[in-house]
Amino acid sequence: MVVDVAIQTGPLDLPDDLPPGAGAVVRFEGRVRPEEKEAIIEALDYEAYLPMAQRQMEKIVRDLGHAHRCLRARVRHRVGRVPVGETAILVEVCAAHRAEAFALATAFMDRVKQEVPIWKSAAAQQQ
Repeated sequence: MVVDVAIQTGPLDLPDDLPPGAGAVVRFEGRVRPEEKEAIIEALDYEAYLPMAQRQMEKIVRDLGHAHRCLRARVRHRVGRVPVGETAILVEVCAAHRAEAFALATAFMDRVKQEVPIWKSAAAQQQ
């Protein structure tokens, strides 16, 4: 399985290409909502311990690749200020069949919040 993980500032995007044999593409975009813990916000600020966060996300994807036969997994996570409505994390999994792609993407999102040193704080809306 091809693994492509990056942490970056600025908007997230991936090229629209598919590996040979891909019959399923699962794409998840985690976007900033206008509320955080019942408060109206204008953005979320993400901080990360970059070297460790990058390695940990790659490790999670590779570990999950042993259980789920996928062709490629690409992850982009944004750091810095992410305004409401913009994407904070982008996960794309390509596989021959949908079940494996959905399973890897779901398991990755379940683990990333628990295991990766990326922290967020809310930027309150200015009055």
